[in-house]
Amino acid sequence: MSVPGASLEERLLKYLEITRIALEKVKIVPPSRSFLQGGAEDMLKMAQTYYADALHFQGQGDAPRALAAVSYAHGWIDAGVRLGLLYGGEDDQIFTQFR
Repeated sequence: MSVPGASLEERLLKYLEITRIALEKVKIVPPSRSFLQGGAEDMLKMAQTYYADALHFQGQGDAPRALAAVSYAHGWIDAGVRLGLLYGGEDDQIFTQFR
């Protein structure tokens, strides 16, 4: 998913869009009475919070911090999907999938 020759701002815009789509698609998997429900909620909340931070840093003109924050956001999503706490469908362009 790398963008050869892309500027920092171009990369930031790409990853903000990918993560926005991921946050719209992802669903919590464990049932509400499961002990895993809380972990899934925490992972999703961390992703949402880092994404919000990324937008804040972008608005401040701080592209390096924004890119770092959006990377963390997507990392939380991917970790949740890989652990089976979050579900994003079969979209292997947005989410890390088992092979």
